[in-house]
Amino acid sequence: MDTLRRTPANRLLELVELFPKTRVLVVGDFILDEYIWGNVSRISPEAPVPVVNVKRESFLPGGSLNVANNIRTLGGSVFPCGVLGRDIEGRLLVRGMRKLGIDTGGVIIDRARPTTIKTRVIAHSQQVVRVDREKAQPISKVDAKKIIQFVQKKIKETDAVIMEDYGKGVIEPFLLTPLMKLIKKFRKPVLVDPKEKHFPLYQGVTSLTPNRSEAYGAYGANLNGREVKLEEVGRGLLKRLGSKSILVTLGEEGMALFEKNRATFRIPTMAREVYDVSGAGDTVIAVFALGIAAGATLREAAVLANLAAGIVVGKLGTATIEPAELKQAIASQGVF
Repeated sequence: MDTLRRTPANRLLELVELFPKTRVLVVGDFILDEYIWGNVSRISPEAPVPVVNVKRESFLPGGSLNVANNIRTLGGSVFPCGVLGRDIEGRLLVRGMRKLGIDTGGVIIDRARPTTIKTRVIAHSQQVVRVDREKAQPISKVDAKKIIQFVQKKIKETDAVIMEDYGKGVIEPFLLTPLMKLIKKFRKPVLVDPKEKHFPLYQGVTSLTPNRSEAYGAYGANLNGREVKLEEVGRGLLKRLGSKSILVTLGEEGMALFEKNRATFRIPTMAREVYDVSGAGDTVIAVFALGIAAGATLREAAVLANLAAGIVVGKLGTATIEPAELKQAIASQGVF
C-alpha cells in the first residue's frame, strides 16, 4: 500500500502557487448558513435544555457556496450555479456572495422555492443545536434548463467541474443526464460530492469524494450478513461506476484513494485539533478540484485535500483556509 511520503513537498508548494490560474465551475445546492452565538449559564425550567443568551448573529454562504468560497480564498476563480428563493434569505445570500467577491452569474431565482437555511446555535465554542429550513423537493424543469444554459456558457473557460449534492433538490436525474453529457463533450474533469441515492448517475466521472458512511451505504455495508471491508467497498464502487477514482474520507483515519490498476493510497489524518467538522467535506472537494485543475495527479490532489481538511477542522463553523496556511501545513508535516 502506497503512502503520501512519495509526494515531494516542493511539488505540492508548486501546485498551490498555480491555484490562482485555475477556473472551477460548481453546480449544486445553495444554502444560507446562519450562526447564532451566545453563552449558557442555566438550564431551562421548562425542559432539560440549555438557555442560550444570544450575543450576535452571522450569515455565511453555505452548501455548494462554501465549496466556492474555499476555492476563492485559495486564489482560484470560481463560477457557482444553483437556485435561491425570492426571499430575504436569498437576498442575504447574494449580498454575502458579492461581499466575498464570489461570482453571482449562476444564481437562479425561483419564486416558488424558499432559500435553504441551516441555523446553528453556538455556545462556548460548542454547537448546541442545528435547525434546518428547506424545501428539498426537486427543482423545476425550468430551473434545470437555466443551469444547463449557464454551464454551456462557462464550460469552455473551466478547468474542472464540481457537482455538490446536498440532497436539497438541485442534483436530480433530469438535470444530471444532459449536464454530464455536456461536460464529457468538453472533456473536463468532474469531481462529485455525492448523495447515496444518486451514486448510479455518476458513471465515468473523474472522482467521487464520499465519506465512509456514504460509501458503505452506496455499496451495501453488509451483504448477506457479511462484514464488508473498506478495500472491497472502494474497489466495488470504482468498478460499478467506471470512474477514474474514489476518494473516501475517513475522519480521524484520514483518507483512502482508490484508482484503477493502482494500489490503494492511504493518507493519515493531518488534523492536530478538531473543533468543528462542519464543511470539512466542502474543503476537501474544493482543494481536490483545485489540485487537478492546476495539473496535479489524483494522488497529489488528494494529499493537498487531506492537508486542507486537517486545517479547517481546527476552526469553528463552516470555515475556509488561506494559501499561506496550506503552505505552512505542507512544510510542517514534512511531506517528502
